[in-house]
Amino acid sequence: MPRRRAITFDTVREIGKTLPGTEVGTAYGSPALRVNGRIYAGIAINRQAEPNSLVVYLPDFEQRDALLAEDPETYYVKPHYEPYPAVLVRLDRVTRDALEDLLRGAHRVVSRKPSSGTPSRKRNRRRS
Repeated sequence: MPRRRAITFDTVREIGKTLPGTEVGTAYGSPALRVNGRIYAGIAINRQAEPNSLVVYLPDFEQRDALLAEDPETYYVKPHYEPYPAVLVRLDRVTRDALEDLLRGAHRVVSRKPSSGTPSRKRNRRRS
């Protein structure tokens, strides 16, 4: 059985560059992917996140809940990220196919939003 190639941010970058309008850069000093000036994926830098984790924006909280229920060894969330429709991804656990699907979906969601200088953020916590 062939060994799976390790997923790193280089893999994330490689996938991101295939998506229209993607800009590879940094956010808060950490590698990130943007479209229309908005981040759709990046290395999670909040101290609550595990090392080697990627934060990926999702269309809604329901998709996050489904990912967490489906594969809690790969996907997780920490309190800092709870107010956002985003999921943390353990890069050493995710498959390339799953990562490609996540990044395509995140790109689609974020690219639909109009570009703005200052993105609005809702800080209301979602109630379970």
